[in-house]
Order: sequence, then C-alpha cells, then structure tokens
Amino acid sequence: MTDVSAESLSLHPPVISGITKLYGCIAHPSAHVRAPSIFNPIFRKNGTDAVMVPINCPPEHLETVVRGLNGLKNFGGLAVTIPHKLALAELCDELGDGARATGAVNAVRFDDDGKIYGNNFDGEGFVAGLIGEGYQLQGKRVLLLGAGGAARAVAVAVAYHGCAHIDIANRTLQKAAATAELTGKFTSKSSVGTTTLETADLGAYDIVINATSVGLHDDDPHPVPIDSLAFDCLVCDIIMVPDRTNWLIAAEDSGRPVHKGRHMLDYQLELIGRFIGAFD
Repeated sequence: MTDVSAESLSLHPPVISGITKLYGCIAHPSAHVRAPSIFNPIFRKNGTDAVMVPINCPPEHLETVVRGLNGLKNFGGLAVTIPHKLALAELCDELGDGARATGAVNAVRFDDDGKIYGNNFDGEGFVAGLIGEGYQLQGKRVLLLGAGGAARAVAVAVAYHGCAHIDIANRTLQKAAATAELTGKFTSKSSVGTTTLETADLGAYDIVINATSVGLHDDDPHPVPIDSLAFDCLVCDIIMVPDRTNWLIAAEDSGRPVHKGRHMLDYQLELIGRFIGAFD
C-alpha cells in the first residue's frame, strides 16, 4: 500500500488545470468517506493531473447525478459507498465478477463509449485487510451483521476464502436469507446460515463483522453488546470514519482484538484505482 497521509495533501494542494481528470466518491452523507484523502495524495506524489472529490448525493437524485457525470468528458469514475452500492449497480451497462456476485458496486468507470462499467472490490479488500493485519479465516466461525451491498461482498469473500461457517444477521430476515443464499452459490468451502441477534449464541463466534451503518454517529447503539462476545473474538467494522467507532473503542477497552474499517479500503485501493483509470 502507498502510505500518503491526508496531512500531506493539505500541505501540497492540487493544482487544477484545463485538462485535470476528475474522479468522485459518491455517498450520502459524504462526511465519512476516506477515498479522496487517499487518492489525492497519491495523485500528487505520482504527478498525475487528477483530483477526487466527495459527492453527497441523496438516493432520490442518484440516477440524475450519475447520468450527468457520465456526460462529462473529463470525469473518469467513482468510488461508491453507503447507501448507493445496490442502486448504482442497476444503472451500470456492464458488471464485473464481484458486482455480479453481490448485486452491488463500489467502483464505477465511465468510458468513451458512453457505457457505465461497475465492479465490487469490497469483499476482496476486506479479506486482504484481515490477512494483511495478521488474521486468518480458516476454521473460524463468523457472524456478519447486515445484508446490504457491502455486507454481500464481505459475505461472499469471507466464505469463498474458507471460513468454517458464516451466519448472516439482519433486521429484515428476508434480506439475510437472500444474502445467505447468494453466498452459498459462490463457495463450497464454508457452510452458510442466518440467525437473529435475539437467538444467536454470540459467544460462539471467532469473528464478528459490522457491515451496517450503525456507528457512523456518536449516539448510535452498539451493533451487539461487547460483553456478549467471546473474550478473544475479533471485532470488525467496515465503517471508515470515524476511524474507531464507539463499538470498536468498547471492544478495545475490554481487551478484545479489533479490525478497523479503513483496512477494507486501504487493501483494495490499487484494484479500485486501476479499474476507474486513476492509476496506470
């Protein structure tokens, strides 16, 4: 990974020219996104005449915004995050393997042919982050919280890379079941099931992953009570800002190992950058 801080960007702001290539990170709200603070310092370091900006797009305006961006000749593509991953996949003309597996995108490219191409690297990024930070999936029992676009990507990748079992929990049981069914189609290495937080034996899991938006705000409740988890359970979040959600802080304070959301993006950075044409 390239280690370039947001602080270095503030010291060396981009110089915008008449041929600057534009990229965006589309979300709602956009305050939590990290992609611009990662991509822009790399552009500066590499001498690339490009800039990535946050795009705060309410869901009801998504199609209008995306069609408009596709009409800009100097706009290359988007990193995509909550809550647009599922809806934006439906606007794409072609989807890569990761997006087809999950029905969601986290990267979109606008080519000169006028078509919109989408793919999803969240799952591979999350697994690469776990491995890169020293954790393994083989033989582990995993609880995944959530059934949205990011959750689907993580579920498919975690199961594909060989955890012993993964349970999906979501407020809407139908969505949890759909995510479990999808996950099962892409792996023969792991067993897949669904559960509810009311009935699950939370202490039986080796890894618990929060793939919901709970934790974006300081007053959000914890996704599950920390004290209900095994003492050596790895507590994971996919939320990138704040860097340490209150849930992760509580887990750290209890002595349990934690895995930050930022690793999921950091470890898929090159994949996204190459897909949208931001990196050579």
